[in-house]
Amino acid sequence: MDYEDILYDVRDGAAWITINRPEKMNAFRGRTCDELIHAINRAGYAPDIGVIVLAGAGDKAFCTGGDQSAHAGQYDGRGTIGLPMEELHSAIRDVPKPVIARVQGYAIGGGNVLCTICDITIASDKAVFGQVGPKVGSVDPGYGTAYLARVVGEKKAREIWYLCRRYPASEALAMGLVNAVVPHEQLDDEVTRWCAEIMEKSPTAIAIAKRSFNMDTAHQAGIAGMGMYALKLYYDTEESREGVRAFQEKRKPDFRRYAK
Repeated sequence: MDYEDILYDVRDGAAWITINRPEKMNAFRGRTCDELIHAINRAGYAPDIGVIVLAGAGDKAFCTGGDQSAHAGQYDGRGTIGLPMEELHSAIRDVPKPVIARVQGYAIGGGNVLCTICDITIASDKAVFGQVGPKVGSVDPGYGTAYLARVVGEKKAREIWYLCRRYPASEALAMGLVNAVVPHEQLDDEVTRWCAEIMEKSPTAIAIAKRSFNMDTAHQAGIAGMGMYALKLYYDTEESREGVRAFQEKRKPDFRRYAK
């Protein structure tokens, strides 16, 4: 595959996969997801790769979720909602290599979900985390909710989704959403150190450990699959479309006008 939306680079046994859409705050469209799936599987089953780093280009954003300019009741790609989200999330979980999220800025919406699903998250002290779905007529009814509750606890996960607040890196660390926070200029060095430590370990042992961790939440794939069908039905409503319109028009949405 010729990559247009991402960059792929190998550094000392670590595959760095970077969403390269800084002009869109690294929001993903259909093509972005397809390229990420391809690159993650490419790295995940390459014998010379021991760890995968998922990153975002530029200084402003790791990823801000689905590209709203490519969303008009259905995104512009394949899959239930026009984005193969179930497949992307499964790719991150299923590859037998640890996936590290390198977060230098905003990890919002679907970007926050990617951080949640990655095995490890390392953040700059400038990183900001949070959800946005209920503000723009969307939600992640799979790993982004069910697995998030496993990571940060049920009460905190509900707060994150119901209020759509922003959380600085220090607060994300305290709630268990990230593993480490370092000064912004030290982020790449810190990620590289973690990669080097992983590369010293038995790849088979790590693969077994990852599979074992995943077994406990494997049923959530079914929740995600069913949830995406519910989300598609929601996207077909005027209530959801009001969120997209309001975002594009830079105004506050009036959801209750359309709620039934």
